[in-house]
Amino acid sequence: MKRAQGRPRLAFISPQFLFPNDAGGKIRTTNILRGLKGGAFEIVLVGVASAEQESQWRNELAGVCDEFKPWRPTQARSKLRRVLDLFRTLPVNVVQDQSAAGLRAIAEVAGSSDFDVLVFDFVHSAALMPAQLQTVSLCFTHNVEAEIFARHAKQAKNPLLRWVWASQHRKMKAFEAQALRRFNTVIAVSERDAGQFRSAYAVQDAKAIPTGVDLEFFAWQAAPAVDTRHPPTVVFTGSMDWAANIDGVRFFLEQVWPLVLQAEPTARFTVVGKAPPAALQQLAKQTRQVEFTGFVDDVRPYVHAAHAFVIPLLVGGGTRIKAFEAMAMGCPVLSTSIGIEGLSADADVHYLKRDDAAGFAAALLDLLRQPSLREQLSRQARQLVEQSFGHRKVAQVFEQICLDTLKGGVE
Repeated sequence: MKRAQGRPRLAFISPQFLFPNDAGGKIRTTNILRGLKGGAFEIVLVGVASAEQESQWRNELAGVCDEFKPWRPTQARSKLRRVLDLFRTLPVNVVQDQSAAGLRAIAEVAGSSDFDVLVFDFVHSAALMPAQLQTVSLCFTHNVEAEIFARHAKQAKNPLLRWVWASQHRKMKAFEAQALRRFNTVIAVSERDAGQFRSAYAVQDAKAIPTGVDLEFFAWQAAPAVDTRHPPTVVFTGSMDWAANIDGVRFFLEQVWPLVLQAEPTARFTVVGKAPPAALQQLAKQTRQVEFTGFVDDVRPYVHAAHAFVIPLLVGGGTRIKAFEAMAMGCPVLSTSIGIEGLSADADVHYLKRDDAAGFAAALLDLLRQPSLREQLSRQARQLVEQSFGHRKVAQVFEQICLDTLKGGVE
C-alpha cells in the first residue's frame, strides 16, 4: 500500500481492543492515537477485535487511525487453563495476550516493507514480536509491570496468594527486562518509570511522556454545595476487575469509610467501574450508603455530582489518568502516595495525600465539610492540567519520540 501524502507509516500494535474506553490504559492509548492522527505519520492500528466490535465501533476507530488491521480473538481461557498458566515460564498476563492469530498478524506487519515504525502497546505485546525486526520499534509502557506484582506480594496476607504474586513478580521481572531491551526506544508514562527501566533493566533509550487528559471532554465544573439535595458524596472510578482497584476499594470500605460515616452519617460513596467482584459487592451491602454502578457509558455525571474523588490504592504502577481527569473536571482529589505516583502535581496544592486509614478519613471529612478547601484545590488542579497536561500536547511529545527513533534507524 502506498503511503498517504508521502508520510511515513506507523503501525500501532494493541493487544486489547480499545473500545469502550473503560480502563486507564485504553483511555491513555486512545488519547495518544487521536493526537497522532493527521500528524507526521499515517497511523495503522493493528489489534485484536471481533467482527462485532469492528462494526460497532467503526466511527471511533476511524477517529484514532487511518486504517485498522484486526486479528480475531481466541476463545476465552477456561478456569483450569488459567490456573495451569501460573506454572508457565511467562507471567500469566503475558500468556493471556499471546495467540496464534496475533502472532501471524504481527509477523505479517513486521515482515512488510510498508511500515517505517512499529509501536507495541504495553510490554505484554512484546510476546507477539518476531525473533528479528527490520523496522525501528518502540514499546509504549503504562506501568513498571514487575513492580505491581511485587506490591501485591507485599500486601497479600494469605501465604498461598503471597507465593503466587511473588512467583509472578520474578517471571515478569525477567520477561520485562528481556523484552524492553529489544526495542529501539521505550516510552514510559513518567520519568520515575523511565528511570527504573534504565537503572533496573539497562534499557538504553527510555523516554517519558506526561499523562494527558482531554480538557474539552472533561470540562471543569464547580462541585455542588453540600445540602439536603446534595448530601456529602465521594466517588471512585476505575475498572473493578483490576486487582489494584479491588484491593484499594476494599481498604477504603473496611478501614476508611466506617470512620467517615461515624462523623458524617449522611455521606455516600459511589464506585463507578465495570465488573465489580461479587465479594466486594457483598462487602458493600454490609456497609451503609455504598453504591457500585458497574459499567457506565460516561463517568462525568458521577464525578460532577461528587464533593471528593478518592484514589485509595495500596498497589499499582505507572500513573493514574483518573487523577488528572478528576482534576480537569473540578472534583477535589484525595489519594494515597501510590495512587498519585508519577504525576507532576503538588500535595496540598493540587490534591490531598494521606496513606493511613485514619489520616485518609480525616482529610476526606475536611473536603466534605470545607467548601473553601474544595474550591481552592479544584481551581488550582484545573489550572495545572490546562498548562501542562492536555492530551494534544502529550501526543506531540509522543510523535517527536517516534520521529527521533525513526531518524536513528535500526541498530
